[in-house]
Amino acid sequence: MSPNLKQTFLAKWELYFGKSELPIVFYYTDDPGKIQRANLPQEHTCIIGELAIVRHGTSLAWQVNTISCSGAKRYLGFSRELRPDFEHFLSKGIEGRLEGERYLRTPELVIEMVKEMRCIPALGKFIVFKRFDKLEEKDDPIAAIFFAKPDVLSGLYTLANYDRSDGQGVIAPYGSGCGTIVHRPLIESQEENPKAILGMFDVSARPCVPKDRLTFSIPMKKFEKMVSYMDESFLITESWSIVRKRL
Repeated sequence: MSPNLKQTFLAKWELYFGKSELPIVFYYTDDPGKIQRANLPQEHTCIIGELAIVRHGTSLAWQVNTISCSGAKRYLGFSRELRPDFEHFLSKGIEGRLEGERYLRTPELVIEMVKEMRCIPALGKFIVFKRFDKLEEKDDPIAAIFFAKPDVLSGLYTLANYDRSDGQGVIAPYGSGCGTIVHRPLIESQEENPKAILGMFDVSARPCVPKDRLTFSIPMKKFEKMVSYMDESFLITESWSIVRKRL
């Protein structure tokens, strides 16, 4: 991470978004160095909840054996396996044996979704999450992830479309909480013109975040452009200053 980009963003974020929560980032590495390793939870947990400590400033590194959720292992790139009967689990379950989450109407829809899902293997033995202000020059983040309130989202969303005529700079694909902050941004990061991802609509993950937060994940290629546009964009207008006062 360029020290100039880091300091420029932090200064502009405070100028235009005040004390709003800083984003976190993720990257892969084979050697996380002195970064604290996540412990294997004693019971199944959602990694979104575990990220709360990162959002408060403590960097953490996960490897495959410290992730308790099979879905998270897949969406973070550490496994292609899904839990047994996943197509039934995500739909209506199996009467008398498996309670379904009822997120898709039929098992067949789940099967088709999984078939179309592009899997990208983890780019290292560890995935590291850091708050933006904790980044070091040697770090190479893949995406910035904001846990944002509606007013902040409005600013990020508008800025993400600032250099596009089609108004399609943001997507909100269906997926798990971790899928929309890691898997989708990783896919978009490999595109020539990556899009930002609006997420955290996963009902199962919602209890792990404040009720007034969604996520907005931005591949770094796009993030750098957005930062460069801040001083010429709507953020310098009276319209935004009105919103800014209540952040």
